[in-house]
Amino acid sequence: AQSEPEARDLALSLELFTEGSLNAFAYPTNVNTNSRIVVYDILDLGEQLKTMGLLVITDAILNRVTENWKKGKRTHVYLDEFHVVYENPYSSMFFTSAWRRFRKRNAFPTGITQNEEYLLDNASARSNSELIVMHNQASSDRERLAELFNISEDQMKFITNAEAGHGLMKIGKALIPFVNRFPKNTELYRYMTTKPGETEFWG
Repeated sequence: AQSEPEARDLALSLELFTEGSLNAFAYPTNVNTNSRIVVYDILDLGEQLKTMGLLVITDAILNRVTENWKKGKRTHVYLDEFHVVYENPYSSMFFTSAWRRFRKRNAFPTGITQNEEYLLDNASARSNSELIVMHNQASSDRERLAELFNISEDQMKFITNAEAGHGLMKIGKALIPFVNRFPKNTELYRYMTTKPGETEFWG
């Protein structure tokens, strides 16, 4: 609608996402984004839509954090498969900055991953948290974590061939071993488990 050539260039660049074949985010949402818990799933976005999807999601997260902060509410942000956001340059830049901004706005971000190598290769991703929980680690990851966090040989035992629920926490500069055995014969375990076989057993 604007006459400037820059506006036309921008409109043409975005046309694929507003009226073209990648217009999945060009419509009003059918989800109540004011719910107490909101979950975003990017599994089926595909490579072409992933960047746009991540930008939409990161913008929504930051807006929600800011709204809650203004209302005096605390926000918890959980990111499973956290390494995925660092595979994309746009979401990588966002979370590197947002991790600091979240804390200033009474929000508590938590990144969860089984693929530490992506994060260990990224200086911004690996040095931005005061609390890190490490479970059993692959040999190559253990060596890099030991160097990064100055983990002693005795402490390394807690993340070497460790049983489920065993590990090592880094809290500030302190390294603390932990054991957290969760009883399997509980309703809560039934809802939490993702182990093949157990999910089928519980239905």
